[in-house]
Amino acid sequence: MPKRERQRAMVRALEEDPFQTDEEMARRLGVSVQTIRLDRMELGIPELRERIKHMAENHFDRVKSLLVEEVIGEIIDLELDRSGISLLEIREDHVFARNGIARGHVLFAQANSLAVAIVNSEVALTGSAGVRFLRPVRVGERCVAHAQVINRKASRLQVDVKTRVNGEIVFQGIFDVYRLEENDVGSSEGEQA
Repeated sequence: MPKRERQRAMVRALEEDPFQTDEEMARRLGVSVQTIRLDRMELGIPELRERIKHMAENHFDRVKSLLVEEVIGEIIDLELDRSGISLLEIREDHVFARNGIARGHVLFAQANSLAVAIVNSEVALTGSAGVRFLRPVRVGERCVAHAQVINRKASRLQVDVKTRVNGEIVFQGIFDVYRLEENDVGSSEGEQA
């Protein structure tokens, strides 16, 4: 592949998934890691650590609906009631021991917690979800979930979440997330008692 074409492919790939390592990009484009580093330097693209730091510093609203420890994965970008990105590295405790494949509930939990986290409310709950698992994810792979609000009503957001590994979509879901106002929480608890 000619240099200019390779560099355009690199820019497109990093726009799609800004958290790719130089090693992943080298495999994807069929060149050496050194070639990727030289291309990145020529194009003024910072290394992964700097890209993550930049996104976290410049594109982050405060999560209202969850505590930080309740989020599955690490939220890297968040624009309340609009969009968000989270990152989850699949570890040994996320996979089935006999085959190293990630348990489905881990991928679902990353996507669901991101969908809830983007809601601009103190209380947000998933009402329903339609999900598809598109390929197995293995230990050591990094899952990048992108959430986008696709429909908005006063008390409900419909959120499309796509999770990618090396640019390939591995999970997709549409989540209906409801926001509850404080007076709704009190009346719900009173009705249940």
